[in-house]
Amino acid sequence: MATQTAAVQGKLTFMQAAIALQTMSLFFQAVTAGMLLSSSHGAVLHDVGSRVMYGASMVYVLAAVLAWRPGGGAPRPILYASGFLVLASVQVVLGIAHMPSLHVPLGALMLGLSVLALAHVWSRRVPQRSGTRS
Repeated sequence: MATQTAAVQGKLTFMQAAIALQTMSLFFQAVTAGMLLSSSHGAVLHDVGSRVMYGASMVYVLAAVLAWRPGGGAPRPILYASGFLVLASVQVVLGIAHMPSLHVPLGALMLGLSVLALAHVWSRRVPQRSGTRS
């Protein structure tokens, strides 16, 4: 019998940290994409950020698997995380191929999806019991 695990108020789970890292790396990518327009440093930062973003996507998959199997959680987040890793792979290919007409909108979509995933995971926190004091 599988048991459901939930985050305790005030405790950060691996899944929350993984999605937060992914979201921050995607935001960093958006900032450095803008820097590409005005600075030569933007290209280097965007390149480094792309590697961090891809690694963060892999960590998200790992967190989803660990939340599912040993933690007794639902398998659906694995599907989301794997889909996001596929989008990240397509994003890298489009960036290398210098196809900004597809690369930029996909990046915006990925940032939006990551923010939604982060909001979903953070909203699943267990509320404090009404009989306890903070």
